[in-house]
Amino acid sequence: MSETAKPDWNPETYARFRGLRLRPALDLLAQVGGLPGGDVVDLGCGDGAVAADLRLRFGGRRVVGVDQSAAMLAEAEALQVYDRLDQADIAQWSATEPAALIFSNAALHWLPDHAVLLARLAGQLAPGGVLAVQMPRQFMAPSHRFLRDIAAALFPDRFDFAQYEAPVQPAAWYWEMLSPLGWVEAWETDYVQRLDASAGLHPVRAFTQSTAMRPFVEKLTAAEAEVYGSAYDKALASAYPGLTDGAVLMPFRRVFFTLKV
Repeated sequence: MSETAKPDWNPETYARFRGLRLRPALDLLAQVGGLPGGDVVDLGCGDGAVAADLRLRFGGRRVVGVDQSAAMLAEAEALQVYDRLDQADIAQWSATEPAALIFSNAALHWLPDHAVLLARLAGQLAPGGVLAVQMPRQFMAPSHRFLRDIAAALFPDRFDFAQYEAPVQPAAWYWEMLSPLGWVEAWETDYVQRLDASAGLHPVRAFTQSTAMRPFVEKLTAAEAEVYGSAYDKALASAYPGLTDGAVLMPFRRVFFTLKV
């Protein structure tokens, strides 16, 4: 939750799909082995969805949350799980001392220049420390591609994706880039998400509106956003048809990697 867009994130809307968003984090956490001494850093911690699991797994260490969103940090603080919460732009964040684990779930895809970023984060680790990252790689799927296509068609004065490049690379790219720095594991998983029916909008829009859709809507007036959302709903209905109860199935791809330095 680390991009600079305003207004701030809406924790309530984001938390609606907490279970679906938490499962990849737990799958990533399961692949983190032994650690050296040092802090556990939840980088891009958001509302603290992973805090309790980090505390349970690494109870003898300080658990530090870092995020740029004041609204999300307020939710995280209310959990009373973190030892410290820092409001910071994770693109510029540096550890005060070498960390045992830098854990980042669904945050780094908001940032550019991953080769530079990840090498810098690896440099914040203690010897034997681990960088563990999960990011969505859904950008060419209908759920995300329609956001760009419809925005460019309806509002070409504000949206041009002719030179668009997806912000997240395949798992093999991260393996090759990080392998000179230590021991790397990298993989991808397709999660078939069942999204319940949502009154007034397509279930996939209900899922994306708090994340991927935000940067688009923030450039529109309220009236424009209504037109945009309606066109998006219509396109989604063809790509993600409803089940008998109005729910839909939404395959969602995520990329994972761990680096032990």
